[in-house]
Formats: sequence, structure tokens, C-alpha cells
Amino acid sequence: MKCILRQRFPRATARLESGMTTAEYAVGTMAACAFAAVLLVVVKSGAVKSALASVITAALGAAS
Repeated sequence: MKCILRQRFPRATARLESGMTTAEYAVGTMAACAFAAVLLVVVKSGAVKSALASVITAALGAAS
């Protein structure tokens, strides 16, 4: 049935599906923002801060 409608009304079916990519990009953007927020909370935690500081200190100490 779906193929018959696409053959008879190609413009109508194209208009019905035109917003799909926009919605998919919106959901992907929201997911990326949520992931970034979680990652920010994790990186700002005390244990991760001290681990990153020790890695950076060790890297700068080895370079000089």
C-alpha cells in the first residue's frame, strides 16, 4: 500500500517525510549535549581532577 501511495502522490509523501532529518538531528544534538554534561560532571569530580593534575604534572616534569 505504501508503494502505491508514493507512486500516485510523490509530492505529498515527500512533504510528510521532510521533517524527519531535522528531528533526527535535534535528537542527536540533545544526546550529545547530555553526554557532554555528564562528562563535565565526571571531569569536575575530585578524583578525576587530581588524576588529571598528576598526569599533567608528570608530563610537564618529564618534558623539562
